Amino acid sequence: MSAYTHKYGTYSLYVPYIKLFRRAAMSQAAVVDYPSYSSARAHFKDVLDATERGRSITVSRDGRVSVVVQVERLRGFLFRAVAPRVELTQEDGRTIALMSGRAFVSEGATVDDALADLRDSLREYAEDWEIRLQQAPNHRDNWALVQLVKLSSDEELLEWFEHGGE
Repeated sequence: MSAYTHKYGTYSLYVPYIKLFRRAAMSQAAVVDYPSYSSARAHFKDVLDATERGRSITVSRDGRVSVVVQVERLRGFLFRAVAPRVELTQEDGRTIALMSGRAFVSEGATVDDALADLRDSLREYAEDWEIRLQQAPNHRDNWALVQLVKLSSDEELLEWFEHGGE
């Protein structure tokens, strides 16, 4: 396959996808900062202040533990952990952008148009995933991708196409 160089980079490099593992509940040995929703709510300013200082804050509720983390820290992690694997090809005077290993294919008159269409397709998918696809067996493992799309600006997604997963 030919490599295509563009202002957003060359799209022939493949970086392995790192799966993010989720657990329904943390082990009993996990540190819980707030043992209940009520205690976290009563100290919500402290929770947000702690995340601003770089901490992840855990809250227990009905035996399950959730985490509060600063959005840029999570987005940055997902940016590095989820590989976009974008390939660009030319076909009949059109530019095709596809994500290898994922069901996302877009096209446009130019590379910019194809990547913008791919970005828009990912945004639509993220909305659909939250409404109806997240429990479907062939979609449930896309949590990290969906979160990255939700937490990124249009410009950040275009940057992810070039540098993500590194």
